[in-house]
Amino acid sequence: MRILGIDVGTTSVKAGIIDETGQIVARFAQSYPTRRSGRNVVEQDPADWIRLIDAALEAFAGHEVSAIGLTSQVNTHVFVGADGSSLMPAILWQDGRAGAEAAALDARVTVEQKQAWWGAPMPIDASHAASRMAWVAAHRPEIWEQTRWVMLPKDYCLLALTGEAATDPLSNVGLVDSDLRYVPEVLALVPGAAERMAPLVPICDVVGRVRGGPFEGVPVVSGTMDAWAGLVGTGGAQDRSTMYLSGTSEIMGISSREVIPTPGAIVFAECEGIRLHAAPTQSGGDAVAWFTGVHEMSPEAMAAMVGPRSDAVPLFLPQLQGERAPLWDADLRAAFLGVSRQTGQADFARAVYEGVAMAARMALETLQASSGVKSDTITCGGGGFQSEPWNQIRADVMGVELRRLAAKDPGILGAATMAAIGVGAFAGFEEAYAALAAVDQSYAPDPGRRAFYDDLFALYAEAITTTADLGKRVSALSAAAP
Repeated sequence: MRILGIDVGTTSVKAGIIDETGQIVARFAQSYPTRRSGRNVVEQDPADWIRLIDAALEAFAGHEVSAIGLTSQVNTHVFVGADGSSLMPAILWQDGRAGAEAAALDARVTVEQKQAWWGAPMPIDASHAASRMAWVAAHRPEIWEQTRWVMLPKDYCLLALTGEAATDPLSNVGLVDSDLRYVPEVLALVPGAAERMAPLVPICDVVGRVRGGPFEGVPVVSGTMDAWAGLVGTGGAQDRSTMYLSGTSEIMGISSREVIPTPGAIVFAECEGIRLHAAPTQSGGDAVAWFTGVHEMSPEAMAAMVGPRSDAVPLFLPQLQGERAPLWDADLRAAFLGVSRQTGQADFARAVYEGVAMAARMALETLQASSGVKSDTITCGGGGFQSEPWNQIRADVMGVELRRLAAKDPGILGAATMAAIGVGAFAGFEEAYAALAAVDQSYAPDPGRRAFYDDLFALYAEAITTTADLGKRVSALSAAAP
């Protein structure tokens, strides 16, 4: 059995052919640009996703696979015409342009309604599909009029591969209820939204077959969002387990059927016997990309310069483009606090690592409250876990042992797992995880640093609260500068 998994991420298309032991026997990865303009506008060209998927399929020509599974970034939205083409650049999950629309829509929904629909008081924020649709309807009415489907990247790519319009319930966070059905009252917030939604298909169902190319006729499974796929690929199939994904952002997850309503947490509907609590932050690898870009160095060079902590290391708030879980504030901005004359480049680098770890700890504590689960070990995966110094810093900041998966691309593994289940290779996720997952390295926290990082985390949480308004005012003033 060989399965092809495709992950349309925030920065690149990654694809791999997985064998029955979980090994990637053939791999493809290529990046595409993200365009940032204005204060909160972040966009990609959907044609880039299709171009690179086609390139991956051509690169794998000659391999035989039983099925193809997809996963992708979500809260990224494509406005698609009747001919299947995108009508405007995709609005990325980091994009905050719909903040005003989000606030207006959120004010029309009660906490009790959110609790009934989603099992948690999740906000309608600037990345919510309804907010994006409201923005396009108000600011690009000609686009809204032509829109046949509002799609996530995975579903846009499924449409291109198979000609079938479909989506899955889990990816449509905030549009679907705990019974995995669209919430009519949410769609009614934006006139015309319901008519532009694709049909819901279970995550392991075959949507269609590839049209043309070297894999013509191969079944394509629905799949789901990258966070869910990656978290399940990192151990979420096991009840009461804790997972940590690191890519462009940090994503914490806990698998638990217990739900304790907690502001800031996302609680997915139970699916395939799995109930995931998730907290995606806004920055992770993106903060490293920003730092290395500014200093014209590679991520490897950044990791090499990070040494032991000194009193010259400042506190970094990593909200470069706002924050998602658990704060859900698109207007937050980053800051370095405690910079001294002795602070050097290596100190700033360590501060970036620590700040991202602090954001992950804040997200984790929110999930622990939401799920009633607190574990001494966390299984982790993703490209951000290839830096040894950063991994140890994370373990020290969070105060738990981190167990890193051998598979470097949990998104590919998760997508392939869903496809394998879809064509009957495994009975379910727990069986698949047992067969495909292995740990290659563990990082234990230094008990001597526990008190220090507890105190630093308390300062981090206080700093976000006390500097939030000031940072927003500075950002707004800078935007208005002549």
